[in-house]
Amino acid sequence: MRVLLVGAGGVGNAIAKIAARRSFYELIVVSDYDLGRAESAVAWIAGRHGADVAARFTAARIDASDPESVAAVAREFAVTHVMNAVEPKFVQAIFAGALAAGADYLDMAMSLSEPHPTDPHTLTGVMLGDDQFAQAGDWEASGRLALVGMGVEPGLSDVFARYASDHLFREIDELGTRDGANLVVRDGDGNEIFAPSFSIWTTIEECLNPPVIWEKEAGWFTTAPFSEPEVFDFPGGIGPVECVNVEHEEVLLMPRWLDAKRVTFKYGLGAEFITVLKTLHLPAGSPRPRSPSRRCSTSRAVSARSSASTWSTRRCS
Repeated sequence: MRVLLVGAGGVGNAIAKIAARRSFYELIVVSDYDLGRAESAVAWIAGRHGADVAARFTAARIDASDPESVAAVAREFAVTHVMNAVEPKFVQAIFAGALAAGADYLDMAMSLSEPHPTDPHTLTGVMLGDDQFAQAGDWEASGRLALVGMGVEPGLSDVFARYASDHLFREIDELGTRDGANLVVRDGDGNEIFAPSFSIWTTIEECLNPPVIWEKEAGWFTTAPFSEPEVFDFPGGIGPVECVNVEHEEVLLMPRWLDAKRVTFKYGLGAEFITVLKTLHLPAGSPRPRSPSRRCSTSRAVSARSSASTWSTRRCS
C-alpha cells in the first residue's frame, strides 16, 4: 500500500504520526500546499522514530484545489490510496484526482451542500455527499473503491449505528448522533480558551447551514439552524448537555443502508457559541443577541433509540 496523504495540518499531521507506529504500508507521501509543513511532519517522525521508519515517508507539495495536481502527485509516487485530510471544500478536486490516477480514496467529510434556493428551512437543495454519490458509477466502472465519510464522525458513528441495528434492536425509532462534552482547554496561564480541534470555518458553515433530518414517511427535509433543542445526558462523567440540530453526514448516510423511522444529528454547541453564530448570520444592521456564558462542547456520542431502551457510546476527539 502506497498512500498519498493530502494535508499536513492538524488532522493530517496526526495521521502521519500515528501511521509511523504501524507497518501495513510501503510508503506514505505527506503532502501540503505548504511544503515546509509536510517536511516538518516527516522530520518529526525521523526525530521520534529514527531513519528506518522515516524512510517510509516522504514530503511533497500539492494543490488540493486542482484535480490535475492531485493526480500528478499520485502518479509520481505510484500511490494506491489517496487519504483526504483537508477541509471539505477540497473534496471534489481530490476525489476527481484520485479517480484519474487510478487510486482508491478515503475521506472524513463529504462534498459540500447548497441550500434550497427558495425554501432552505423546509426543503433540501444539494445535500452533503450528493456530488460524490452521483459519481458512484464511474468508480465502479474503474474498479476502484471510494470510502467516503469515514472518520470518527461521520464514520465510526455510522459503524456504531450499524452494530446497533444488526445486533441490539429489532426495531429502531430513531438513529440519533449526539455530539457534546465538558472538555475545557486552557492556555499556559490557566485561562479557558477557545481551541477547536479542526477548521473553525468548517464548524461555522456546518452550524449555520440548514440542518437535515430524515424520516421514513417524509424522506429528507430541513429545519432552521439550532432547531429542536434537547438535553442529552452523556456518559463517561460528562453529564447533561443541550444539543441542537446541525447539518452532518450521518443523516445522509445512515438511511441509505439502515432501517429506522427517523435519523438526526445534534451538536452540543453551548449557548455562548450559538449566540456568536447567530450574530454572524444576522443581516447588517440587525440587533445582536445577548451572550450568556457557557462552554462550547467538542467530544462525540452516538445513540440508537428503540421504544424499549437506549443504546449509547462515546468517542472523544
